[in-house]
Amino acid sequence: MLKEFKEFAVKGNAFDLAVGVIIGAAFGSIVASLVKDIIMPPISVLTGGLDFSNKFIVLKAGKDGADSFTNIADAVKAGAVTWNYGNFISLVINFVIVAFAIFLMVRAFNKMKKPKPDAPAVAKDCPACTMSIPIKATRCPHCTSEMSSVARA
Repeated sequence: MLKEFKEFAVKGNAFDLAVGVIIGAAFGSIVASLVKDIIMPPISVLTGGLDFSNKFIVLKAGKDGADSFTNIADAVKAGAVTWNYGNFISLVINFVIVAFAIFLMVRAFNKMKKPKPDAPAVAKDCPACTMSIPIKATRCPHCTSEMSSVARA
């Protein structure tokens, strides 16, 4: 079993996944800081000091009957049940920014991977199964059809 685990852990896919998760976590921290420290302050200024992260509604008063609090921490400390809609709004903004940033990264990678118009072809389509194969292939690895001399050109 240890041997099987070692083979799994050393495989490229598992390693790539681990690297992706680590980079994703770091990227999430950067985006969280971007939203909290860069984007939200101007929005707060434009909306007259509105701080989404501290917006909440008291659903059930605290143990001492108090139902008016200045922040979520005070409400939780008093035992009140709160609906923290401001935190949700902040997380939605974070998600939209992360999704947009990932879109921009994928778009940039796709542009880098796109072959130049004047570059020589490196792949061709198999005439039998229409799968993409290397230009120098003499037999299709998908359907095993032999490439004719006409198809090799």
